[in-house]
Amino acid sequence: MTRHTILTTALLLALCGVGGALAQVLHLPMPWMIGALIMSGVCIVLAARAERFESYSFPLPLRTAFIGMIGVMIGGQATPELLRQMTQLPVTLAALVLFIGIAHAGNVVIFRRIGKFDAATAFYSGTPGGLMESILLGEAAGADARILTLQQFLRIILVVTLVPLGLSLWLGHPVGSAAGDMGQISGDTATLPELILVAAAGAAGLGLARLVRLPAGHLTGPLLLTAGLSLSGVVTLHVPFWLIALAQVVVGASLGLRFKGVSLALLRRSVGLTALSVTFMLALGMGISLVLVHLTDIPFLHLLISFAPGGVTEMSIIALSLAANPALVTLHHVLRILLTVMELTLVTKLRPQMAGPR
Repeated sequence: MTRHTILTTALLLALCGVGGALAQVLHLPMPWMIGALIMSGVCIVLAARAERFESYSFPLPLRTAFIGMIGVMIGGQATPELLRQMTQLPVTLAALVLFIGIAHAGNVVIFRRIGKFDAATAFYSGTPGGLMESILLGEAAGADARILTLQQFLRIILVVTLVPLGLSLWLGHPVGSAAGDMGQISGDTATLPELILVAAAGAAGLGLARLVRLPAGHLTGPLLLTAGLSLSGVVTLHVPFWLIALAQVVVGASLGLRFKGVSLALLRRSVGLTALSVTFMLALGMGISLVLVHLTDIPFLHLLISFAPGGVTEMSIIALSLAANPALVTLHHVLRILLTVMELTLVTKLRPQMAGPR
């Protein structure tokens, strides 16, 4: 990592930390992540012509380390109740398949009829998950890579922003750390041995993920390892609140950087289309969750977050902040991505005309 990257990252995280603190003062939901995301986006827009940001990309190892730490925190919330709810997985898995099929078909209609995208761009922009796979397959199919990439990242950013806002309006108070929810599952302080144990669990989990090539391995590797330790009673991990807040700042800052190099005209058009697409998918997820409440004993809030089509890491942070069974929520999001990638692969091979000409 170069000196330029280190200094720019330090400056960006400091500014994003200020953004998170301001969002906390304003009692915004998920303040540290959303505040950092907004501040990062503002920095990119204001410094669009600055060479400092033109050649800058967020350090992947830093983001990976904090995602691993989030996995440790989620795994530490695993309880025997999670194992009992796993017996209902066939029902929710069938619902996920239904959700992915309807969501993808509806998004293709939105992007084709309203956005006037070509077939390939509409098809791969409309996937409700599998961001990197959608971009890679879309480029190979002749999709507009710039539009496709922007639509996929905007899907995650809008879901991460709108879900906490909507839940705050529904519950009547801001959700996440601004509401004090994080205090229920983390301590204010941690001893040095506890912090070393968290770091060791994260590193071991990342190594496990690389070894067996787990999907979303940066998160699921540490999560599975820590969950096993927690369920066996071998160890109990406590992560201090400040570390969780810092992880949210890192994730929010890296998300905001996705606006680098995007013109305001393209951004305005894409945001409108993504807002329509995300609203459709969230309404669909809410409808399916209302049905599943009567078929399972999983709470509606947990189901709703499980069917919100954001990124695995970001939705896991939201579940973690709400103490909404984050391990179960993360499992559903990993399965959503796997099922979406399977659908993409099958359609691309069996019905290539649906995904546009190659």
